[in-house]
Amino acid sequence: MKPINQRAWLLVLPVVICVAFSAILPLMTIVNYSVQDIFSPDRRVFVGTEWYAMVLQDEELHSALLRQIGFSLAVLAIEIPLGILLALCMPATGWRASAVLVIIALSLLIPWNVVGTIWQVFGRTDIGLMGAALTWLGVDYHYTGNSLHAWLTVLAMDVWHWTPLVALLCYAGLRAIPEAYYQAARIDGATRLAVFRYIQLPKLRGVLMIAVLLRFMDSFMIYTEPFVLTGGGPGNATTFLSQYLTQKAVGQFDLGPAAAFSIVYFLIILLLCFMLYNWMQRAGTNEQEDIHG
Repeated sequence: MKPINQRAWLLVLPVVICVAFSAILPLMTIVNYSVQDIFSPDRRVFVGTEWYAMVLQDEELHSALLRQIGFSLAVLAIEIPLGILLALCMPATGWRASAVLVIIALSLLIPWNVVGTIWQVFGRTDIGLMGAALTWLGVDYHYTGNSLHAWLTVLAMDVWHWTPLVALLCYAGLRAIPEAYYQAARIDGATRLAVFRYIQLPKLRGVLMIAVLLRFMDSFMIYTEPFVLTGGGPGNATTFLSQYLTQKAVGQFDLGPAAAFSIVYFLIILLLCFMLYNWMQRAGTNEQEDIHG
């Protein structure tokens, strides 16, 4: 029997240490805070699950959660098909491919707070290109005073900022498909739609799963862009879970409830991502069975 070299664990030890300091220890600290009522650094009282019960009964939390789920689903419904379409339209080789890749990736290089500032100016009806154009078309557009306009503006901002990520992932997946598949499709006289339906889309399943999970998790944790653009308003129209948590932790300095809310927030993201991952796995398996059947 070949002996196992246990010294290989030393190679992953730096990763374990980094994860411990960046994730596990802060998580344990939050769990500790979530079961205590903290009056000062030296005065705290153990309250058990009191904060969890209070958080789960908070109607503002329920509203923010529904608002967050609606926003994340809208983001996926727009960015995934649009990213696939952009990837299909991008040139495959030559200098045009390099130029398009650079142009597509430009929005991903802009910091999140700058994105919010750009769209803050972009949506103004006096000097902003989008706001002035909508006003010229006869649309009474005011993202600072109309809840629907604010929500749609935040959605458009996120689509503009992050659709290139989906497009780049899909582009990489398309370039990884062997040319033999396309040659066989041309011999069989397959249409463009048939090539996409039976060759490209199944081969993109793994890439799309990564894109969906990344965009869902990131959109579920959105904070900086809507905070800069609308400040969570008008009213609570664009106050998502992360902003509500910040108000609890920083604005009101309720560390115990904020810590409990953080744990609930973390578990919600894990649960929804797990459900989404399993759904995509089953959808891909059923699709492959239909193709081979």
